[in-house]
Amino acid sequence: MTHKETLELNTQNRLTPLGISQYGWTEKLQHDFEPYAAQGLVPARVIVQQRNLYRLVTDAGETEGRISGLFRHEAAEGGYPVTGDWVAVEMKGDTAVIVQVLPRATAFTRMAAGTAKDLQVVAANVDMALLSASLNADLNLRRLERYLATAYESGATPVILLTKADACDDPEPLIESVREIAFGVPVLAVSVRTGQGLTELSALLAPGKTAVLLGSSGVGKSTLVNALAGVEKMATKEIREDDAHGRHTTTHRELILLPSGALILDTPGMRELALWDSEAGVAAAFAETTAQVEEIAQGCRFRDCAHDKEPGCAVRAAVEAGTLDPERWHSFQKLQREVAHTVRKEDPIAASAERKRWAAINKAARIRTRSKREIDD
Repeated sequence: MTHKETLELNTQNRLTPLGISQYGWTEKLQHDFEPYAAQGLVPARVIVQQRNLYRLVTDAGETEGRISGLFRHEAAEGGYPVTGDWVAVEMKGDTAVIVQVLPRATAFTRMAAGTAKDLQVVAANVDMALLSASLNADLNLRRLERYLATAYESGATPVILLTKADACDDPEPLIESVREIAFGVPVLAVSVRTGQGLTELSALLAPGKTAVLLGSSGVGKSTLVNALAGVEKMATKEIREDDAHGRHTTTHRELILLPSGALILDTPGMRELALWDSEAGVAAAFAETTAQVEEIAQGCRFRDCAHDKEPGCAVRAAVEAGTLDPERWHSFQKLQREVAHTVRKEDPIAASAERKRWAAINKAARIRTRSKREIDD
């Protein structure tokens, strides 16, 4: 079939548009889009998001986008378009008016920084989450655990990237410490300066698939994008030498089509990553800890032991003896409490259930204390 015949067939049967197919558009997406196409709407993907400004790609090429007034009025929390989203648009001259966000296959979310504490969708429809940390003084295992939990919750496949491997005199102990918390997640040390790990990273990025780069400022995400793209797509800056922390360079989220046909989404550095409804993600990130605790807890004196201050707690004893990693256990507890707080905040029924649960725990503790006193007397 000639190229002209293919174009005609696409026009007649509304098959996969050739333009946006490079950005991950599939036959399934086209099938799901049919109700919108019947309304005269056009599919597009958000490739740049900067506050309320959007850059979209359609079958006809790139165009500016804006949200319709009705959409702005009716959008639910976290429902505004973000980079990576597939949207249905109405073309008005050179501008695309976004009237609907298509259902997201995956979504990387967090609690927004600042005072609002609302849901924030960082990236949508990504296949792989490249969790980036620098092999310098700012490497933080507890932060990586948080990123892993959020990645698992998003539905994307996590990969840990340890950047600036050339800047570390002895990276192997650090890499091994990361592997100990990764539990099967690929850990790849890379260096743009020496080229270390870039071939292996490129092999992970498949044509038509989307990867998102996530991490703190200064880990070298934009530098890595430039290396993969072969040209300077994103502005970069050096990290501060006094504390190894980075400066904010990328100020917006941008989806970039690489020469290989893979897509990579660069994001601004995040100083904090507060979890949002990530119970399943935390459980997945700490699956081995959960299994270990369940086994140890069989030795607790009380069946309903919360592993906090109860007497005869085998879990606390294991932490004190070092057979259960104290830092790992405390990190797990902290993230669990954070998720529980978010759930209670959003769900009054859950909040009520949590209050009743703690009331029962406190009542049981008082009964045990009273019984012990009676026995002692």
